[in-house]
Amino acid sequence: MLHNKKVAFIGAGSMAEAMIAGLVQSERIPPENIIATNRSNAQKLTALESKYGIRGIKLEYLPFDQIDIFILAMKPKDVDQALHYLKHQIKSNQLILSILAGITTTYLEQNLHDDQQVVRVMPNTSSAIGESTTAISPGHKTTEIHVYETKELLNCIGSVFQIDEKNMDIFTGLAGSGPAYFYYLMEHMELQGAKAGFDIQTTRQIIAQTIVGAARMVQEQDETPAVLREKVTSPNGTTAAGLQALDLNGGGIAIAKAVEFAAKRSKEISEQIKESLLVRSTTNK
Repeated sequence: MLHNKKVAFIGAGSMAEAMIAGLVQSERIPPENIIATNRSNAQKLTALESKYGIRGIKLEYLPFDQIDIFILAMKPKDVDQALHYLKHQIKSNQLILSILAGITTTYLEQNLHDDQQVVRVMPNTSSAIGESTTAISPGHKTTEIHVYETKELLNCIGSVFQIDEKNMDIFTGLAGSGPAYFYYLMEHMELQGAKAGFDIQTTRQIIAQTIVGAARMVQEQDETPAVLREKVTSPNGTTAAGLQALDLNGGGIAIAKAVEFAAKRSKEISEQIKESLLVRSTTNK
């Protein structure tokens, strides 16, 4: 089904590139069916063409009537201008996926056509290797067929979870920002390996495989993370000592707070964007 679909990215920043990399790597959609657009950075479009074999063109030259799926990937502050332009170029049955932080499906629906097919999407940077944890929230009028198409496309870059839009902030705290927590953990484990004389590259691979193995255990076993942790922890053993150090230094609290603060910041950004868009809308009247 995907093989004949044409996908256009409106905006060609780092998240768009990560998704493009994952889509091309999946080999489920031909690179020539993927188009990246922007308004002025021709150098970036040329670089994407060269690296991934896709098409890079300026937005005004995009063959709108030939596109099946548009992915909004511009900066959120530019969404008003982009939606105003798109509304005059697209039809209501064309699917719009938005990866814009803080922009709700309701806002998209209000600024596009009646019955516009829209889905809010939150991927993460692991899209580039086909391992994204991606959330989707369909619009109020989006059909099951278009939800299916969305899932089929995004399964090319990882796992897809359909959630209530009200939970997008906590999802951001868990998965959108989540990779950074693990990179932070790995940085500090890596330093300890280096202090002990381990080669840095070897240390990095050891840590990465340890995290991969632990994640696979959670995915493939029935036990909860707590039970798996208990199974690894022998009384007075090395793991118990490590966990004691985490507890004494607030490791569990720090992890919980990281998720909480990221989710809180996501909500704050959403509110700021809403206020900015409201002020701009009022000013333009």
